Amino acid sequence: MQMRAMKWALGAVLTALPMIGMAQVSERVKTDGGTVEGELTKDQKVFAFKGIPFAAPPVGDLRWKAPQPAAKWSGVKDAKQFGYHCVQSGGYPDMQFHDPGPSEDCLTLNVWAPTGAKRGTLPVMVWIFGGGFVTGGTSELRQDGQYLAHRDVVVVSMNYRLGVFGFMTHPELATESGKNASGNYGLMDVAAALEWVKRNAAEFGGDAKNVTIFGESAGSFAVSTVMASPVSKGLMAKAIGESGGALYSAGLGYEPHELREKRDSAFMERTFKTAKLAELRRVSTEDLVRAVTAQGSPRFGPDVDGYFLPESVPALYAAGKQAHIPVMAGWNSDEGRASGKATPTTASFATLAGQDFGARAQDFLAVYPGSTDAEATTSAGDYGGDKFIAYSTWRWLEAQVKTGEKPVYRYFFTLGSPGDKNHTAAMGAFHSDDIEYVFGALDSRVDAMWRPEDRKLSDEMGQYWVNFARTGDPNGSGLPKWPVYGPTEWQVMHLNGASEAKPDTLRPRYVFLDSVWGHEK
Repeated sequence: MQMRAMKWALGAVLTALPMIGMAQVSERVKTDGGTVEGELTKDQKVFAFKGIPFAAPPVGDLRWKAPQPAAKWSGVKDAKQFGYHCVQSGGYPDMQFHDPGPSEDCLTLNVWAPTGAKRGTLPVMVWIFGGGFVTGGTSELRQDGQYLAHRDVVVVSMNYRLGVFGFMTHPELATESGKNASGNYGLMDVAAALEWVKRNAAEFGGDAKNVTIFGESAGSFAVSTVMASPVSKGLMAKAIGESGGALYSAGLGYEPHELREKRDSAFMERTFKTAKLAELRRVSTEDLVRAVTAQGSPRFGPDVDGYFLPESVPALYAAGKQAHIPVMAGWNSDEGRASGKATPTTASFATLAGQDFGARAQDFLAVYPGSTDAEATTSAGDYGGDKFIAYSTWRWLEAQVKTGEKPVYRYFFTLGSPGDKNHTAAMGAFHSDDIEYVFGALDSRVDAMWRPEDRKLSDEMGQYWVNFARTGDPNGSGLPKWPVYGPTEWQVMHLNGASEAKPDTLRPRYVFLDSVWGHEK
């Protein structure tokens, strides 16, 4: 009885059993689904719980359905290994998973909690990985939450359905839903994981009323989308976006539901000689993946379904219907510079300006100058990154400043990469380069020759992110001052070896792009 009453570690401990002769100990926490047993990290500072089901396996008749409650279990569930990553139809060389492999049975999450946490006291940071809504998973070492947890926060990451499994639309699915909506199952998974956090965070030391969602690339698109959805209302207190915002689709989807239903149904009919839902649910995982990775197949991403997204994301923000919470977001200086295309010249860049902007070509060249070949090369890289991801993030920030009512902070990550086996130093601060810095996981990129300035910046970014999660303000002792981003003073925090806030000198670029692309409603 005395052991049961002990309130140490997480304050939700059922038993604490030291493993004789081993460096690690096991730890048990009771969730609303049952008891899970995690383990101490090697430094003995953080409890890691992995592969916890937050929804039922979306297989069989649950394929293409909103996430259903996970079955409760008796006894103790081992939570020391990552669950399967969701089946996907793409990938990148720097995505290295450390889990059992791909499966449709993938709706699990992970929790990292400091050993000294007391019940319901710490900020919770919920990570949403990127990968274009077609690839990604939680088991990458660069996204290991233990190092952020050293800063006295609880870190959570979840798997969510991807590609055709997460975003296919279909008339029968709309009827079956009872809401005349289909698609967006991957985003519903994110919302279901946030519901799980709301119910269970306190048992791991987290404050369910102080949840920050943060993500990178498609994960950042998801953050801005979840903020706008009525389905996830009240599930987050703050939001951080790294390179991406759903107020400009950037080719990731977000089309009207009617358009997507026709397209998706026609593709299934053409590919499998049937568009009947019952028969499509019997198609094997492998055949579906083979079909959607074939040349000419459509891309499956979010849609404006009328339920999770009752209107387009830009319309929801314009009407002020998004979550009115503090937001911190930004992007990297070289998001699109490593395109692998031929080096542009003055002539070819002028041709590009005419192709993309027609009568506005000279206005484009005024903000993306190309009077010399060197200038054209620089501007082409800038434009590539803006078109790819930066403009969408800028538009999200601008919309939040106009209608969000809470402080907004903007950053610009500019420290060039030292290079590694997947990235040359010439790529600069490339897309996704910031992840290891935020998570304090630089050493997960084992072949990179890290410099003192990288270590310093990683420490600063981790603290900025955690400060923001704690209070809604990234500022704190020992950090360069980060001013609020807003119409009285458009200040941007430049994150590099000597971080400092500067006026937004790039604003004319985005104002121009918005005058052309801002019609996307």
